[in-house]
Amino acid sequence: MNWINNVVRPKIQGILRKRETPENLWVTCPETGEMVFHRDLEANQFVIPGSGYHMRIGAVARLKSLFDDGEYTEIPMPEVATDPLKFRDERRYTERLKDARAKTAFYDAIKAAHGELKGIPVTAAVQDFAFMGGSLGMAAGDAVITAAEAALERQTPFLMFAASGGARMQEGILSLMQLPRTTVAISRLQEAGLPYIVVLTHPTTGGVTASYAMLGDVHIAEPGALIGFAGPRVIEQTIREQLPEGFQRAEYLLEHGMVDMVVHRHHLRDTLATLCGLLTKTRPGVAEPAEEKAANDDVADAQAEDASKTVETPESSETLPEAAD
Repeated sequence: MNWINNVVRPKIQGILRKRETPENLWVTCPETGEMVFHRDLEANQFVIPGSGYHMRIGAVARLKSLFDDGEYTEIPMPEVATDPLKFRDERRYTERLKDARAKTAFYDAIKAAHGELKGIPVTAAVQDFAFMGGSLGMAAGDAVITAAEAALERQTPFLMFAASGGARMQEGILSLMQLPRTTVAISRLQEAGLPYIVVLTHPTTGGVTASYAMLGDVHIAEPGALIGFAGPRVIEQTIREQLPEGFQRAEYLLEHGMVDMVVHRHHLRDTLATLCGLLTKTRPGVAEPAEEKAANDDVADAQAEDASKTVETPESSETLPEAAD
């Protein structure tokens, strides 16, 4: 009986009562070492309360925090060739993709959606660093293009949240071709007069910085975000010089004119709504219905046409001199 009571029963009870503790129950601040309960961090939009350090935020959480009441309609993305180059290093590229998709439940690094931001219809795309470092490949390039075309079709501002380590090396030249492809898509938005606003998050580097991340009408950076083409360590090893303190960080780039503003995540939604309102001549929270907007546009066009037909000709008592014989 002692063996049953002392050994068997505790083991059975231990199995029945066993509770797994989540690995991310507590999060450590990279700057100060402060421990923050994960639920508190999530409620604070993944900003460390004490230090203000901006942790990475997933694509779904970003979209929910952006749109009114967290409601949005996801834009379906086209499928692309999985492994066109049959690439393999230590592992097959197909295996890496399979692991990334299982880990994040995403098809690739970018999710896009449309909805309302304080009553203003907008289209947004979010690059998730958790999916293979937010690397830019064919699927991500098609996602940017598809989101831009959706904004063009709906005639809405396009908001891009960039976070990437650069082009995806497993796709070689095919990944680099996404730079001109996405650039053309953004140029179509600009030709249509639609606002394109980029939010640079930590980190935004490589081919993404060399293409659509630096083509916005307005560039906003989150505090402390690393933004550049090559990383500071690579630059130091190349030029063999010590870089200035804070080099390539958001605040440094703001001082040197590379970004327009650095905005805390808590104020980002209000800032984006204000910018969209200014660029579309719509007051946030008072979005004009489509029919009413079309009617007002027709009235404005008619008034402009009438004004162009009215030409004031000042009368003059002076006469032109007669031409000499």
